[in-house]
Amino acid sequence: MAHLELMPKKSLSSFRKLSLGSWGAPYDPTVYGSLTVRMERALTYMDAFRRSTGLELTVTHLVLKALAQALRRCPDANAVVRLGRIYLRQRVSVSALVAGPVAPDGGARWRLARVEDADHKSLEEVVRELAPARGDVGAGRAARVLMSLPAPLARGVLRGVSFLAATLNLDLERFGLPRDVMGGAVVVDVGALGLDAAYLPLIPFARVPVVIAPGAVREVPVVEEDGRVGVGRVMSLNASIDHRFIDGYHAGVLARTLQAVLEDPEAAFAPRGP
Repeated sequence: MAHLELMPKKSLSSFRKLSLGSWGAPYDPTVYGSLTVRMERALTYMDAFRRSTGLELTVTHLVLKALAQALRRCPDANAVVRLGRIYLRQRVSVSALVAGPVAPDGGARWRLARVEDADHKSLEEVVRELAPARGDVGAGRAARVLMSLPAPLARGVLRGVSFLAATLNLDLERFGLPRDVMGGAVVVDVGALGLDAAYLPLIPFARVPVVIAPGAVREVPVVEEDGRVGVGRVMSLNASIDHRFIDGYHAGVLARTLQAVLEDPEAAFAPRGP
């Protein structure tokens, strides 16, 4: 008799194949951390931004832009490991995974969009680049190719692509793979799935050392500066980082920058009306 009663899963989405091809048994240098930020000013700013520009500013946009500024302030965290050595990226590119309709295997269907030079772009530019119509076409072609592969073969293909693109630093655009697929960091809005918090794994084949997962905005009791207890609106930012070259100091710089931008976006960006 078998140890377990099992039946193979027949329908696999492209994301599920990507997962099976990316990760094996847990053996990695990931460090996890969490930060809670007040969101009252950010929510007010988002509402004023929508009224003044007509663009749908979301938590994902704010976090992505704040993370880009954090990486600019802490360039040692904007890096990649190649052949046992640390190489600093010369540009700050951050991507977002946005949840879409339910996939055939019952999981979320994700759309990837990358913003190059996100530290130099305005919030309006970030919003437009993350619009659904501006999804990453190259990644879409690569996902379709991956979808056609058997799950066991996907692991070898992903490792080969990672070796060529990241380790050897070769341009594979001619084969349908965009340069720097996910950039130096990824934002995944798990709050859109109804989760207050989630700790996500790093993505080995893309060599992304920072993954930030903002949770849902929720109301909690808070103690104000004058000692009064009231109702505050807060959000958890949950991070997964590569401890091979990002330590507590770097994480602290990233965390302080994220908190400063999200808790006072008017000071970080242009005011948006009264």
